[in-house]
This record gives sequence, structure tokens and C-alpha cells, in this order.
Amino acid sequence: MPPGPCVSEAFFMAEDPPRPHRWQRLRTVPHASTRIFDVTRAVYRHPRRDREQDFFVIAAPDWVNVIALTPQRHLVLVRQFRYGIDAFSLEVPGGVIDGGEDPVAAGQRELREESGYTGGPARLLGSVHPNPAIQNNRCHLVLVENAVPAAELDWDPDEEFEILTRPVDEVYAMAARGEITHALVLDALLLFLPHWQRLKGGTV
Repeated sequence: MPPGPCVSEAFFMAEDPPRPHRWQRLRTVPHASTRIFDVTRAVYRHPRRDREQDFFVIAAPDWVNVIALTPQRHLVLVRQFRYGIDAFSLEVPGGVIDGGEDPVAAGQRELREESGYTGGPARLLGSVHPNPAIQNNRCHLVLVENAVPAAELDWDPDEEFEILTRPVDEVYAMAARGEITHALVLDALLLFLPHWQRLKGGTV
């Protein structure tokens, strides 16, 4: 007699599989503060479990990453040393959004400061949650077209970039080969892809 379905198979075969419950947040308590983010202790209760549970949340400002497309159909890239991985990372320009700053304006500012490129039109491609398991912020992904080198660099004291441009299709090939590993940069490339396909097809 053949074995029956495993638990996971039975779960997906059910006509109306159970859905997860929404936890109730009871309170938040400051836990730690750093130069770039705060950590809070969030106390939650599951609606069907009679106990409280602590979770730690990184409270950070929103970020912006910029897909900057040149008239030659290249993308502006920056290579910088990243302390988290103790290695260099190939990325698109981006940074922290100032309080109350519009994401598109922030993207144009970060592009100008980090790479010296400016351009337009500019628009929001979309927004993502970098890591909703432990972070509460969003990263906004901005497209700036007709980007050309036209401004003085304005790096922060601990910033240092190699600025380069590569054809769009080459950038996607680099990502496919694992040469671009920053998840938010890959998100930006994903959201830019439909626009690039329309542009190559002459429909933009």
C-alpha cells in the first residue's frame, strides 16, 4: 500500500488550508540606540496562545537605491568596501533618506552625491521591505533616465567609491553570474527589467 501524503502535502491539498494569525502588539520598549539605527523590544501576544513573546526590531530610516540610465543605455554602478561582509560590493548608488524627504528627490540627491551623475525624468519604480523579519523600514527604488556626469562629488567622510558604467544587458549578466550580491540592488534590477524590455523593443 503506497504511503499517504506527508504533512506538507496534506496542508497544500486541503480545500481551505489554515491561515496564520495576526499577532497583537502590546507594547514597544527602547532597547539600544546606535548612529544608524535603533533597536526596540516589541512585546506581542498570539491570539490563541496565552503568553507574551518578545521580538527585537531594528528601527531604521528609509533608504533609496537608484537605477541611473545613461543616454548610451548604460547603468551607473559604484563599487565600495562594505564592513558587514568585509569585502567590496558592486551596487547602484543609494543611501539614507532624510526625514520628510521625497524618495525620488532623495534618489536624485544620492546619485549626484555618490557618482556626480544627474538626469531626468525620474520616477519611483517601487518600494520593498529589506528584511521584514527584523526591520521596519523600506527601501525605495528610483529610476533616473538620461543620467550624465554633471556635478561635483559629495562623499561622506567614510565613503569612497569606484564609479563605473556598464551596458544594461551586461549588468544583468553580471547579476546572473553572482557578481552583484546586494539584495536591494537585485530588487532594483528586477523592477527595472520590464521598463528595459519595453525600451529595447522601442515601446517606451
